Formats: sequence, C-alpha cells, structure tokens
Amino acid sequence: MPASAGPPPGRRALHTRACELFGVRYPIVQTGMGWVAGARLTAATSAAGGLGIIASATMTCAELERAIREVKARTDNPFGVNLRADQPDIDDRITLLIREGVRVASFAQAPRRETIARLKDAGVVTMPTVGARRHAEKVAEWGVDAVIAQGAEGGGHTGSVPTSLLLPQVVDAVDIPVLGAGGFTDGRGLVAALAWGADGIAMGTRFLLTRDSTVPELIKQIYLSKTVNDTVVTRAIDGYPQRVIRTEVVDELERSSVLTRLPRAVRNALAFRRLTRTSYRDLLREGLAMKRNQDLTWSQLVMAANAPMLIKATMVDGRPEVGILPTGQGIGVIEDLPSVAELIERIMGEADRVLAALTD
Repeated sequence: MPASAGPPPGRRALHTRACELFGVRYPIVQTGMGWVAGARLTAATSAAGGLGIIASATMTCAELERAIREVKARTDNPFGVNLRADQPDIDDRITLLIREGVRVASFAQAPRRETIARLKDAGVVTMPTVGARRHAEKVAEWGVDAVIAQGAEGGGHTGSVPTSLLLPQVVDAVDIPVLGAGGFTDGRGLVAALAWGADGIAMGTRFLLTRDSTVPELIKQIYLSKTVNDTVVTRAIDGYPQRVIRTEVVDELERSSVLTRLPRAVRNALAFRRLTRTSYRDLLREGLAMKRNQDLTWSQLVMAANAPMLIKATMVDGRPEVGILPTGQGIGVIEDLPSVAELIERIMGEADRVLAALTD
C-alpha cells in the first residue's frame, strides 16, 4: 500500500498537513545528512511511510542522478533531495529533480527567490531549514511550502534556541507546515512536536543509527556509547556553531589557532574538489558565493570547504581518529540499531499510546 494512501484507522490525529504536502503516510522526515543519507537510507525511509531525503551536497550531479534512480527502483513512494543553494551547478540539479519527479527539495540555507519560484512552478515542494523565527518569516514570504525548525539540540550546524522555544515561535509566525528538529528520537517527541503546533518531526542522528544506514559499524558503536553530555557545540571546524561528539580531534581543533588549522583545511578542501570533480573555476565561483551569502571571512571559507572531508573520514572511511562525528544531543537516549521500518513503526505506535493516554 503506497504511503500516500492515507493513515491507517486510528491514526487520524497523526496524519498532518505535512503528510498531505509530501504525499506520505507518516509525519516523519529523515534529514539529508552528508555522506550518510544516500539511496539506501532514503529509500528505506520512504518505503516505510516517512519522507527520506538524499544528501546531494557531497555528490556530483551524475552521482545524484544515480542515487535518485536507485531510490525510485527501491520504492514508488515520494522522497526528497537536499541541495546547497550556492553550488555552481544548482540549476542543473534542479533540472534533474524536476525531470525525475522528485517530490521535495530541501535546503540547509535559504534558496534564492528565483529558485523557489522555479521549483514551485514545476510542482516540487520547497523546504528550507531555519534556526530563528525571522528566518522562517523571510522564506515563507518568498513562497516556500514548508520549513524545518531546528533547535539547539540538533546535530551539525545549529543555533542557540532550544527546540521547545523555537518551534512554537516558528509555528506562530508562519501559516505553512512546520517540522520540528533537534532532540527528537521517539513517539513521545512526535506528540510533543504536534502539541507545540508542528506538523511532524525531522530526525538525523536517529536515522543514522539504524541498520539501513551505511555508516561503518565501528562509528555507530561510538555513537551508542555516548551520553547527552558527550557533545559539544564548536566553531573550530568551519567558523560556525556545529554540534559534534567531543573527541580528541575536536579538542585539538579547539586548542589550535586558525593559522595552524588552515594548512589541513586547504589540503582537505582540495581533496574534496577532486572527489566531486569540481574544476578550480567552479571551486572559486562556489567559494565566492558562499563568502557573499554567508558573510564569511577567507579563513572561514577555507575551513567550511574542509568540513566535508572531516565528516567523510568517519561516516565513510570509519576513521574517528582523523574525522568528526556530527550529532544531535538526542544521542544520549538512543540505545539500539533497528531497521528504519522498525523505527518508524515503533515511533508511530508509541505516539498512538501517548495520545490515547492523554485523552483517557
């Protein structure tokens, strides 16, 4: 039975505007985590009734096309692709999404008005992630279809406002579907998000820690061993606040000066260029766009280009001694590695029970 067929009996309260917008059964989104959210994880999420999202920033356009087609070969259900609005070939990627009938385009940062309009005209749902009420108001005015509001508990780049405060603020500020992110791992969290007015939840770390995730087993076990106090928000990786597991690598980056970090960052940035087959001309164009859009210094720009290789070292190569481990603070309450299908059914079953208990 396809996800868009609607909710099973008894789950009407959990069938939200987000379900209708995405064409999925459950209001659960798997976020586009670089090097993690490939075709396998995305397809597993969508097949189980949620919305899976491919992380494309670490892929070439050709690799993204193969990933999209692999997801389509695995499931007929809707899915999304996460894009970086400042990539040199963003127009080609949008053309690809439109041609392949991808349902959702998500963005870590706000896309241009022209990009939003082009996607909307083609029937592609546009959904950026925001960390402040004013950002939600701005992109809603520009015409996006939904937003993910990520609180401070979220993994990777994150803000300082807790989810419990940010989410109600964003819900009150816009009239489009809002997904809550940051600290969500179970059915109780889903019900809490709905109580705050959200239309569902988006999770990264919880999906990373499933059997369908391609992250090396060694890395998954490191995550499972950590508590809620074992993460840190650091600017030492790329100049922006980023939540990661505290490791010797992170401590070393925080102790070192910008000058000592830059040589490593340059090497990693050039290695990432080779992996993604980016020409020096396009690398310069991309860098200038990032510098302009994000108001980066040149040193911050080099560090930002360095970050993908630090993540690849762990998520792909399984080398925690040289890489970083992005994570949400919810890591401290995750204890197992279910399949994605088992995880989603568990979340929905718990949400059912919580709602029933509240209405008794």
